[in-house]
Order: sequence, then structure tokens, then C-alpha cells
Amino acid sequence: MAKLDIINVPDPLLKTISEPVAQVDDDLRRLMDNMAETMYAAPGIGLAAIQVAVPKRLLVMDTEGDGDAPKTQFLINPEIVWESETYNVYNEGCLSIPEHYAEVERPETVRVRYLDYDGVLQEQEMTGLMATCVQHEIDHLNGVVFIDYLSKLKRSMIVKKVIKANKDALVL
Repeated sequence: MAKLDIINVPDPLLKTISEPVAQVDDDLRRLMDNMAETMYAAPGIGLAAIQVAVPKRLLVMDTEGDGDAPKTQFLINPEIVWESETYNVYNEGCLSIPEHYAEVERPETVRVRYLDYDGVLQEQEMTGLMATCVQHEIDHLNGVVFIDYLSKLKRSMIVKKVIKANKDALVL
């Protein structure tokens, strides 16, 4: 496996709408394994393929495991087929927007249909942090980052801070 580079805002690729995956094969599984390794190393609880510059409808996440016992979920072509009328507010962060967090309101429970690691169709109801995470990652597949839910001023300030941090890191 190999750790992949995660792109940061304002990279225009993060605004790309990802293409559906046509076939689950060994190359795709290798990409998913590399994405999982990247997510855990970051560390994070979710990673969409577009965040590693691959515009495919694919994400990995783990909101339940720990370092010793990961519970990686692989979701290919995920789609939300139902969402609750009750909402949850969560202080979200993002591997493509390092060190920045903001409260985002999303449905508390969702039902997601997707293909798993082996290409088998699954449907799963997710609630709490898992529901927040899957919605956040599906947003990435649709060209949306969590700061898009914030005011234009706050979003602009965060992007400027990320750009400055990236420049400062290059100087070191």
C-alpha cells in the first residue's frame, strides 16, 4: 500500500463532481486500500477519492474503529436514498482544510445505498457521527466542501489561512 497526497483548498479539483465508478476491480481495490492508509495516517475518519485527486465516486471512512482494530468502510457510488427530518449539529473538520473546524447542520440519520469493497450492492442506515461523516464525504463527491455551508466572509478567511499555512510549510 501507499500513502497518497491529500489536496487542500483552494485546489479547483475539490469543486469537481466525481464520475461514477464503472467497475470494481483490483485497481480500484488498490486505490481504496491506499485511501484507507492515507486516511488513517492523516489522521482522519473519512476520505473521498477527489481529495487524493481522483474524480471517482468513492469514499472510505471509519467512525467506529481505533488504531488497533480499524473498521474501515468502503463506499463506491454512494447515494443517500433517505434522510431523517431531525437534524444534528457537528463541529466538522476536513483533511483538505487542515486545522479548521465549523459547526454544520445535517440530517441526523440517513440511509445510503452503495457498492462495497467487493462490488456488492449494500444499503445501510447511518446515524450520529457516521451519518455526518458519510454526508460530508458524499458532499466532496459532488464538489462541495464543508466551508461552503459557512458565510462567504468566514469561508474566505479560512481559505486564506490554509493558503498561508501551505506557503509557510514550503519555506521550512
